[in-house]
Parts: sequence; structure tokens; C-alpha cells
Amino acid sequence: MFLRILDRLEEIIIASLMGAATILTFITVAHRFLVDIPALYPYLFGINLAWSQELCIYMFIWMAKFGAAYGVRTGIHVGVDVLINRLHGPWRRALILFGLCGGAVFTAIVGTMGAKFVIELMHTDQVSPDLELPSWLVYSCIPLGSYLMCFRFLQVIWTYYWTNELPHHDAAHVEGIEEKASLTLGEVR
Repeated sequence: MFLRILDRLEEIIIASLMGAATILTFITVAHRFLVDIPALYPYLFGINLAWSQELCIYMFIWMAKFGAAYGVRTGIHVGVDVLINRLHGPWRRALILFGLCGGAVFTAIVGTMGAKFVIELMHTDQVSPDLELPSWLVYSCIPLGSYLMCFRFLQVIWTYYWTNELPHHDAAHVEGIEEKASLTLGEVR
């Protein structure tokens, strides 16, 4: 149950950030061009959207950090597996587990260093340039995303160790859409 909630929350965060950043970028670009229309100038000139670029950057960074964890969970990260595909048996298994453990250790280190950095930032009055958000809040995506990614690596290690199955992404499959067998000539529905 916890994992399903975490999976869903991860997907909602990624989709919401992506959608909000896209809408905000569209509004900003539309504003930039519509303000040049003389009839709209008096209404739009007073609207200041200088902060929107900074917010979009932060949203895309947060989306990338959580998206990386999603990528580990679903197996959509690009990997160089030419050597691994040529190996068989215990060597292949050992190399895969070594790579997954390396990913878990690396993300744990990045998360810990990020957490230390964020904790140190909490004791300062540093804020972002346009939005004036506390810097620790902006940078907290580093430990949160990295620890989530580490957890996903540990999850994949556990599953692979017991089932010998790695997450894999099928580009032809769309979740939520049923696959129907193709009809042969002359077959009626």
C-alpha cells in the first residue's frame, strides 16, 4: 500500500510540475507578444512576469530530480548494456547487482551531501533573486530526489535479487489502454 501511494505521489508531482511549468511558460510568452498590441497594452503592461522564468527553472529541476527516481523504478533510463547482454549466468547477475549497488551508493552520497548543504542553508537568510524563496527550500530537491532515487535503486536490487527481473520499459505500451489482438482478414467484430 505504501509503495502504491509513493508511486502515485511521484507521478503526480512530476506531472503537476511539468504541466504548471508548461502553462506558465505559455502565459509568459503570450504576454510578451500580446503586450505589443496597442489595444491590449494598457491592460497588460502593468503585469510583471519577471519571476516566471525563475519559477519555471525551479520546477524543471524538481521535476528532473523526481523524474530520475521514476526512471529507475520503471527502467526508462538509458543504459549501456552491451557487455551485460553478452554475459550469462552468475557473471551477468553479479555485474547487474554491482551496477545497481553503485547507483544506490552514489545517490545516497549525493543525498547526504545535499542534506548537509540544505541544513547549512537553513541557518542563513539567503533567498532566490526574483521570488525571494528561502534558498534551502529551492535546494531541498537535491536530498529529497536523491534519497528517493536511492530507495528506488534498493527496490530494484531487492526485486532483481529475488526474481531475476529488472524493470523494463516498453515504448509501444501505453498504460491505461487495453491491447487488443489484431483482427485477421475476414474476421468480424
